[in-house]
Amino acid sequence: MAGHQVTPTPSSAAPLEWAGKHITVAGLGVSGVSAARALAGLGARVTVVDGGDSRTHHERAAELEREGIAVRLADAETLPPGTELVVTSPGWKPESPLFAAAAEAGVDVVGDVEIAWRLRGARGEQAAPWLAVTGTNGKTTTVQMLASILEAAGLRTVAVGNIGTPIIDVVLAQGRDGAEPYDVLAVELSSYQLHWAPSVRAHSAAVLNLAPDHLDWHGSMEAYAADKGRIYEGNEIACVYNVADPATERLVMQADVEEGCRAIGFTLGTPGPSELGVVDGILVDRAFVENRRDQAQELAEISDVTPAAPHNIANALAAAALARAFGVPATAVRDGLRAFRPDAHRIAHVADVDGVAYVDDSKATNTHAAQASLAAYESIVWIAGGLAKGATFDGLVTASARRLRGVVLIGADRELIRQALARHAPDVPVVDLDRTDTGAMAAAVREAARLARPGDTVLMAPACASMDMFANYNKRGEAFADAALELASGRHPEE
Repeated sequence: MAGHQVTPTPSSAAPLEWAGKHITVAGLGVSGVSAARALAGLGARVTVVDGGDSRTHHERAAELEREGIAVRLADAETLPPGTELVVTSPGWKPESPLFAAAAEAGVDVVGDVEIAWRLRGARGEQAAPWLAVTGTNGKTTTVQMLASILEAAGLRTVAVGNIGTPIIDVVLAQGRDGAEPYDVLAVELSSYQLHWAPSVRAHSAAVLNLAPDHLDWHGSMEAYAADKGRIYEGNEIACVYNVADPATERLVMQADVEEGCRAIGFTLGTPGPSELGVVDGILVDRAFVENRRDQAQELAEISDVTPAAPHNIANALAAAALARAFGVPATAVRDGLRAFRPDAHRIAHVADVDGVAYVDDSKATNTHAAQASLAAYESIVWIAGGLAKGATFDGLVTASARRLRGVVLIGADRELIRQALARHAPDVPVVDLDRTDTGAMAAAVREAARLARPGDTVLMAPACASMDMFANYNKRGEAFADAALELASGRHPEE
């Protein structure tokens, strides 16, 4: 059955059914370990399988085995005998041999988010509603903004899911040991997680944007979009979409939602009825007001959003729409946005040197994110490159060419960007750094400083993944920041 794609189906399984059930958990990462512990704690007989065989794998396995959880390493393809359900970590591809074996045996495959949703059902009316966010880019920032707004409204909440905090842990912790229950959860969901979570039904949800990404996993843009669109299924109050991205509105139109659920758009322009948008530097709401044809509610000023780049204003509008759908007052939107500060490596201003700004957007790991980042500045020396993940760069370069003072290329797939620059921005100076050692980023910053003029921005928005040169995008961003700060101190970034 090689190549067979497994697609999960919705279920109404109750949490009590886990006791005594033999469950196989695929993956020994954060979500897999979380799911294994949660299910074992509910009385299930759990086996974790993973293809790895490193020292780290064995250390994690030993820890779980001490808790009574079986672990099988170096074999991620064989279904353990007696398995009644497979719970997968998000990154495992639908055509994985383990899942093909499960399908052949009539065993369902779901993800940890699906398990969290089923466990949530045990709390009945006390279960916290989910406000859910997905999209190619901006998910984490939007969810964090949303949580900040909800907190400003006096609600007990937490940002969970793909953001790093396993949602299954939060759901199980509700009400334990006298802990105060959450009023609402701000949930970031990736396309992987949505693929394996067919039963999730959010209070309200947003798809921020759609651009080609992870197509090696999903197989096609259509399949990728369909998995993103699952977030709208069964929505109760609002399906939030991006007016500038018609594909997100099409997903709303295709969704099967609860009676009375509304389509709510967000736009960087003047909003129409049932939209949030921007008027004269003010974020306004024409969706959650009494007379949306003639009335608009002021929410915040653009200056309340940090950073006030266009794509980040869009994130703020999406977060505001979800919060307003939950009944949050306008003042809480303003206060929550003022209190919010983005994570590191997301359009982070690092230093000013000789009239040139140095900005770290290492989180821009695909072309869509990099284009949004480049659109925030007028004159740029762009540091780009890394692992392309099958992406092409012609559209990105065409859209950004007029802003480019110069380009410094690094990483394994830099030639793809160089070729796009040659086709669409042939007059832009390009420095091609053919090195991947630890001093490569410092060299890139030196070259960028040489190309830059006062008033320019040296922007590290690679449009690529980092793993060819760095452990992750955080390490890449830290290397850039270190080099920029060295430059600011009057010293040259070291080789």
